[in-house]
Amino acid sequence: MAEVPAPPQDGWKTEGVRVITADSLDGNTAQTPGMDRKAAINFARVGAQKLWAGTVHIHADAKTGAHHHGHLESVIYVLKGKARMRWGEKLEFTAEAGPGDFIYVPPYVPHQEINASADEKLECVLMRSDSEAIAVNLPDLEPIEKPETVKWIDPTHPE
Repeated sequence: MAEVPAPPQDGWKTEGVRVITADSLDGNTAQTPGMDRKAAINFARVGAQKLWAGTVHIHADAKTGAHHHGHLESVIYVLKGKARMRWGEKLEFTAEAGPGDFIYVPPYVPHQEINASADEKLECVLMRSDSEAIAVNLPDLEPIEKPETVKWIDPTHPE
């Protein structure tokens, strides 16, 4: 049976669970043109050692600049709207995701988020594999005109 660690000196009250309310998210985090990121969970706010979590909003019919997140893995969960992702050396690949869908972005992959709706804000939850907020903007990346649509096939359930 697993042991429960001893509580901190001042108990679990201040070192235990934290609830970060929607109205207290922090916009003072790494940004990319075309989107609004806000941090909920990171080292500075709650002492997180191995993850970062927050929100991202993209206005209707808008897109971000090309960027990557260094060595971090990212997961985007679409709450509302339709996300179109482009990725690759020339943003030559594309796929779409809607409410309830997850998007995985591996380390160092150049990508761009696009709101595929002309009249609805894209709202997502964003998680990263470290408490750092890395956003490396790639202003010189020239995207190709017509990207190839890619459908992901789960290798554990290929049918």
